[in-house]
Amino acid sequence: MSPTLSTAAPTSQSLPPPPPPPPPLDLPKYLQDSQLTQECRDLLSILPTEKGWLSTHLHQYQGFWYATRHMQGVLSCQKHFKAHDTDILLVTTPKSGTTWLKAITFALLNRENYPDTTQNHPLLTANPHDLVPFLELKLYVEGQCPDLAPFGSPRLFSTHLPTVSLPESVTASSCKLVYLCRNPRDVFVSFWHFTNKLRLHNMGTNSLDEVYDKFCRGVSIYGPFWDHVLGYWRESLEMPHKVFFLKYEDLKEKPDVNLRRLAEFLGCPFSAEEETEGVVDEILKLCSFDNLSNLEVNRIAKLSSGEENNTFFRRGVVGDWMNYLTDEMIERLDQITEQKLQGSGLKLRCVL
Repeated sequence: MSPTLSTAAPTSQSLPPPPPPPPPLDLPKYLQDSQLTQECRDLLSILPTEKGWLSTHLHQYQGFWYATRHMQGVLSCQKHFKAHDTDILLVTTPKSGTTWLKAITFALLNRENYPDTTQNHPLLTANPHDLVPFLELKLYVEGQCPDLAPFGSPRLFSTHLPTVSLPESVTASSCKLVYLCRNPRDVFVSFWHFTNKLRLHNMGTNSLDEVYDKFCRGVSIYGPFWDHVLGYWRESLEMPHKVFFLKYEDLKEKPDVNLRRLAEFLGCPFSAEEETEGVVDEILKLCSFDNLSNLEVNRIAKLSSGEENNTFFRRGVVGDWMNYLTDEMIERLDQITEQKLQGSGLKLRCVL
């Protein structure tokens, strides 16, 4: 006797939730992304919008500019991230030495776990962006609320978020923030190269003049650059125990001195024994541009998000702007910098 097939309708508990309805086709194309939550789509529909450098559009939220897909991560991060008092956040504007800061901080905090920097060290086989993920770009995307328990303690994350957009739990907790800034001339040139390398072939390349004007107007990812820097500069003056402000040019000029300063701030200073054994120099050698950029993982591998690891290693020098900016461009950038930083006490130098 053949088995009898059940014709009873499945219960609602046995069915997966229905997919969200597709967005209406009469919406602007950037709002038709099915991976955006309705909350994000509603917000984007009322925000100021301009043409992006890499993504099709940038949207101004809380005074700063974000790509369409980044906005989903920003909102989710603000809503769900619960900072621990022991957390450490590395903060930068794009192209301000983020990869280097991630590498040296990871090596610094994990030096007891990986005392030999020449073998079996995670930085030899993984890109710094995989080891220290961005909150809003990697962990909190597509409305997700990830399980952060595997990160242990202290948890080490990074972000490009300005002070006004940090999750409330970050400002309310005792977690520490390390901010690395770079002079605007080199930031602009580096970001121009970076976005052109990531643009799809059918998008063509950004002209230097076009994106220069956008940068000066503050229309760049996580821009305006000057407002971003000033926000953390002021926080570092008011709360030096919580915010450590570091300049890329200082780190390049005296890496050993500033690595020791960073270790002191994070509560893990180098011991006399470590100093004798040359641990500072070993970390700096491991994390040097020449070493990291020539590792196989950073020459041929990709991040899970699709970017080639070698995209994050171009030159890493101070003063590359000399090869690209005209006198008129330099004058305009310098005028904006002087006006923005006036009275703040912050000085940004463009050469060593």
